[in-house]
Amino acid sequence: MESTIKSIVEQSHPVKKLLLVNDNSTDQSSTKTDNYLKKYDWISKLDINSNNKHLPGKKVINAFNQGLNTMDSNYDIICKFDADIILPKNYLEKIVLEYKKDPLVGMASGILYIKKNDNWIFENISSKKHVRGPIKSYKKECFKEIGGLKESIGWDTVDVLLAKYNKWKVVTNETLIVKHLKPTGLNYNKSAKYLQGEALYKMRFGIVLSLLSALKRAYNLRSLTYLIFIKIGYIVSVFSSKKRLVNKKEGNFIRKLIWKNIFKKVIF
Repeated sequence: MESTIKSIVEQSHPVKKLLLVNDNSTDQSSTKTDNYLKKYDWISKLDINSNNKHLPGKKVINAFNQGLNTMDSNYDIICKFDADIILPKNYLEKIVLEYKKDPLVGMASGILYIKKNDNWIFENISSKKHVRGPIKSYKKECFKEIGGLKESIGWDTVDVLLAKYNKWKVVTNETLIVKHLKPTGLNYNKSAKYLQGEALYKMRFGIVLSLLSALKRAYNLRSLTYLIFIKIGYIVSVFSSKKRLVNKKEGNFIRKLIWKNIFKKVIF
């Protein structure tokens, strides 16, 4: 967390407010933040207690939402950063510029790199066009229209899809390379392996698109077992009637959008 805070403090664009949410931290990161809290009056901290299981989705956004509830609504752009990233010094400056260039931009980010064999490489688990979970930013109006962030697996995909449903643009700046110190999924609980299938069900992808999405993810991870876990997670969600993240109209839009993107890649 300390390196993340340091990279935010050193930004070329000033930060109005930084809230650190400490959710059952088991390392020394909480005590290491004290010096920053004393030095900068725009940094504050919130300690909360939730389930110790490290699962994607609900736990993360529960922490975010608890922090959000303590803050006022006097902002133009809101960011959600994980505590295991290092931002380049001009990150916020460039992100703010993306919003200023086009008033229809509702979400923006850089791209994540991970360290492999002493080299920093792109974390290839999603497209460079996707605004990743650890480095989200939202224009206030867009954030309100999508209903904030969902406390569920799939939150970091459905927010993008709902932004597009509400006619907002979603952009990534590929020159803004953010160092991701802990690759996605490194510390996830074992039960997390089924959750991607649950997410596809909740976002109303349908059987065919869910299968294609699972195949793509499994290929990127070079893991056949991952494909099996996604399929199991999807089937279990169907039979247990998990609560959806989007309504039927939004789901119809999502499927059309994804098919459109698939055909673009096939044709071009």
